[in-house]
Amino acid sequence: MTSPPSSSPARTAAGTTWVGRILAADADTAYISEPLNVLHRPGVFRVPVKYWYTYITEENEAEYLPAFQELLDFQYHLLLEIKSLRSVRDFLRMGRDFRIFFNGSMHGQRALIKDPFAVFSTPWFAKRLNCKVVITARHPGGFVGSLKRLGWNFDFNNFLNQPLFMRDHLEGDRAAMEATPKDDIVGQAALLWKIIYRFVHRTSSLFPQFQVVRHEDLSLDPLGGYRALYQTLGLDFTERVKRIILNSSSSENPSKLAKNKTHSVKLDSLASLDNWKKLLSPEEIHRVRKLTEGVWELFYTEAEW
Repeated sequence: MTSPPSSSPARTAAGTTWVGRILAADADTAYISEPLNVLHRPGVFRVPVKYWYTYITEENEAEYLPAFQELLDFQYHLLLEIKSLRSVRDFLRMGRDFRIFFNGSMHGQRALIKDPFAVFSTPWFAKRLNCKVVITARHPGGFVGSLKRLGWNFDFNNFLNQPLFMRDHLEGDRAAMEATPKDDIVGQAALLWKIIYRFVHRTSSLFPQFQVVRHEDLSLDPLGGYRALYQTLGLDFTERVKRIILNSSSSENPSKLAKNKTHSVKLDSLASLDNWKKLLSPEEIHRVRKLTEGVWELFYTEAEW
């Protein structure tokens, strides 16, 4: 998501790591990663987050609004961070985040929040924090294949235990969520994809100013895709930005990421497009297609399976 430029620091937030990092290649942006991640650092965002994909609305905003306003004003909570340090890695991360916040404040940068876990709260970010929103769509096969490769389960209690979220959007999915086995990564990921992108489709029709970009389209034409995004968001598409885009998507980069480099942004964008067809069996691909039916057609074509 990004907010319009102003004389004071403006606000931004985005979808995946690649998109976020490329948008933050503009010298006037400050990259802030995943404040709604349940494992986020308290120096960055002082409010504990209990659930993955926390749903924020005006009904429950009192818990989050002041902390997000502080984040967007680049107020780093140094004492809270120091109290939470448990390792050298934590200490080094504190130095990195403090520098980002300090530079953002001193140079009047726009805050760019990269947070996939904010997707269900994007209307609130737009209305209450004046953010511009960028949402990255990914093919259900790619999404499921990635979670399968990493062995990442999703516990739907993260949704079931949010009464406002269930009331507003998910009551019709209760039975499916409760019936999905806890060891069924493919089934979990497919249902999660369907819930996310059904919401994205409905929300983008209500907020036509939201930018919904397909990961595959950016991979096929990184320069053209990012140039259009930069123009829409009022960012400066410089020669430095072009070099960073080309370096991140070069054919000399690996076609897939190692499990210990899930946040790397250097990948052969073309060669990586169909990795999911190797990660999923034909039976799993058929299952994912059936489980996401009614939603995948809103973003993808038959030929893209």
